[in-house]
Amino acid sequence: MGPAGRPHPVRRSQRALAGIALAVGACACFAALDTTTKYVSLSVPLLMALWFRYAFQAVATTLVVLPLRGSAVLRTEHPRFQLLRGVLLLTSSLLAFASLMYMPVGEFTAIVMMAPLAITLLAATVLKEHVSPLRWTLVAGGFAGTLVIIRPGGEAFHWASLLPVGLVVTNSWFQVLTSRMARTEDPMTMHLYTGWVGTLLASIALPFVWTSLPSWWLWAGLCFMGALGAIGHFLLILAYQRAAAATLTPYLYTQIAFAMLGGWLVFSHVPDGWSLLGMAAIAVCGAGGAWLTVRESRVVMEPIEA
Repeated sequence: MGPAGRPHPVRRSQRALAGIALAVGACACFAALDTTTKYVSLSVPLLMALWFRYAFQAVATTLVVLPLRGSAVLRTEHPRFQLLRGVLLLTSSLLAFASLMYMPVGEFTAIVMMAPLAITLLAATVLKEHVSPLRWTLVAGGFAGTLVIIRPGGEAFHWASLLPVGLVVTNSWFQVLTSRMARTEDPMTMHLYTGWVGTLLASIALPFVWTSLPSWWLWAGLCFMGALGAIGHFLLILAYQRAAAATLTPYLYTQIAFAMLGGWLVFSHVPDGWSLLGMAAIAVCGAGGAWLTVRESRVVMEPIEA
């Protein structure tokens, strides 16, 4: 232990590094999930793939969590919020799957990474929180980067490019609700309920979209998607247990690089110069927002001298 009973600086640093490594691993899983989703969606109905992804995660999470935590993990103070959180994430996943049917993985991921900046906008307009001029500048920069990727009115524009924007909106509300619920709810409880809410809602449409798949590799792809989703979320939970969100946020943008790599390896797609510029703008502005959070938290924590 360090002075005044605080954790030793070396151990705290090691935990932070472990958290960063886990977060980067989660980003690799999510990028691989998106790449696999795009590949599988060419032959599998969208809603069937969505159901399989949630069902696999829900069952895997239950098999791991219940033996460790028992039935106590099912207790929640806000069942309605658990339901709403599950609906928001299912909607986000549906928009993601639909987006990936039309968009390259790298460009899609970059737009989705606008979510932290969109949360700043929600905090100011809905939650009435104070937002500094520099943060507004970063939000504007990230939005400009999104416009550069989408290029509305240009020859490369496609209506499906707007789907990730809807995803950013639903995901931002999901993150805001999660941050509020995390004050009283167990993260494992939230993860468990989210998986089952998505599975049960997606099951409603399953009889109408279920089809016999022609080859074993499509089944393998669906299983791989479910495994990647479950592992990625578990890694992210472990990362947040070891390091603060402000520490991890800049490293979450490595998902853009992983997504570009997946798009190149599987689809031989390389973003054009304008798309790369937009991706860079979103990553820089998002990482800058995380840096501001770290700086502001340090200012608040510094003792006021008499």
